[in-house]
Amino acid sequence: MKKILLILLCILTENSFAQQEVDVSVKKDSVSENSVEFTVMPYVSYNRNLKAMFGVIPMLMYDVDKTDTISPPSISGVAGVYTTNKSYFFTGFTKIYLQEDHWRLSAFVVLGDYNSQFYVTDAEVPGFYDYATKAKIISVDAQRKIVNDLFAGISLTHAYYETDYFNGKLPSTTELNSLEGSLLLDKRNDIYYPTQGYRAKLKLETSPEWLGNELASDRIIASLDHYLSMRENKDVLAARLSGKIGLGEVPFERQISIGGKDIRGYSEGKFRGNGLLALQGEYRWNFSSKMGLVGFGGLSTLYGSENESFDWDLYPGAGVGYRYKAFKKVKFNIGLDVAVGKDDFGVYFRIGESF
Repeated sequence: MKKILLILLCILTENSFAQQEVDVSVKKDSVSENSVEFTVMPYVSYNRNLKAMFGVIPMLMYDVDKTDTISPPSISGVAGVYTTNKSYFFTGFTKIYLQEDHWRLSAFVVLGDYNSQFYVTDAEVPGFYDYATKAKIISVDAQRKIVNDLFAGISLTHAYYETDYFNGKLPSTTELNSLEGSLLLDKRNDIYYPTQGYRAKLKLETSPEWLGNELASDRIIASLDHYLSMRENKDVLAARLSGKIGLGEVPFERQISIGGKDIRGYSEGKFRGNGLLALQGEYRWNFSSKMGLVGFGGLSTLYGSENESFDWDLYPGAGVGYRYKAFKKVKFNIGLDVAVGKDDFGVYFRIGESF
């Protein structure tokens, strides 16, 4: 564990203090004269676990205060997704910027029925075993600027899971109530599409027994994102170093699978454990004002897997993607990524950039 904590310390301290100082003012274009812009986006994706996914995502981008020329536009939306393995999800989300970006408030709610799988090696017949989880999640978060570009935040999350296993294990019910404290150093020159600067985040998430949890567990999440302008400020070279560390008795529903934001190219849910470390890079080529292509690659590892042979192995991932500007006045992209990993692949629909 000391080794893991030292790695995380490096993530947070190597946050480019020796780099050249950049303009960190947020680009604030009015969303429109009416300060509201509405768009509806289709959702189409595929992975080896959930299979084909279809949905729709209506979103609003707006100014909470028209006289505030510093805060970025706020964004709110809902989404409904159905998959061909008979899973479904409904979610609502919002991110609000107030008082010249001194306050950042966010919230989301998720309702879903998730049919998935996990991999075991110590069973009579090693392989994938199915499970189904009904989930209800609600979370609220508030961040306050302390000084310059340093924010401190606190969030509360309630989650309720009903999981049925199909390998002989008894069904389980898990209720999780989490309290999270966070620090964010945000030196990006733009919230939605940064072209220079960096962002360093540290979160401590705790689910103690006194909040009504049957099993006490904690999680440390740290990341460093760095952005460099390329080709006369037309393109962006981005890099991300991240770590997630589960502490205590981590319940099955809170374990981490390799894939998604930290490393693309994994969608089976095979490589699962209590924590992971990942490094990735991405080049963002904007060949027009509304469209672009990305190429990315990365490497990750995990620990705390029920399959010990998975621990501390290396899991590479690489792929390409397409981006399209979703709103007229603000550089906010949607897109589609295709990635391959170790004996796996995934297709990802993006709302915003990957990091």
